[in-house]
Amino acid sequence: MVSRSAAGDYVSIPELMRAASGSYRQAIGAQLAAGGLDDLPRNGGVLVAYLANGEESTEEMIRGLGVSKQAFSQLVDTLVLRGYVTRDVNTEDRRRMTLALAGRGSAAAEAISAATKAVDEELSRRLSAAEMAGLRRGLAVLAEMRES
Repeated sequence: MVSRSAAGDYVSIPELMRAASGSYRQAIGAQLAAGGLDDLPRNGGVLVAYLANGEESTEEMIRGLGVSKQAFSQLVDTLVLRGYVTRDVNTEDRRRMTLALAGRGSAAAEAISAATKAVDEELSRRLSAAEMAGLRRGLAVLAEMRES
């Protein structure tokens, strides 16, 4: 169990968050592998999820991923080459690009969603509604703190 360190002290929230994110990472990785989609690069699944959720702003995606413009561009290049994403010139502003999910990207988005839903459902079975609400609220506050 991760709730206490070897010294008996409570483990810090960042340590718990890292360990907890592993539940999602493992479930998503298994679902992607089962669909033959296990060649997504680091942050590739996050970018696919952004696009699946309708995000259009490159700047927002870069900020959300916490990467440089160059790293984002390299990620997009890789996803285009592997058939997850298409990239076209924006018809309204030729200096911008428009990203969309390609066939493999749509399949990956479905796999990510299914795995996330499965972990969420297991979590809901293990926690009360009040505990789930508190967990969501705490994480939302942490996200807000990052933005300010």
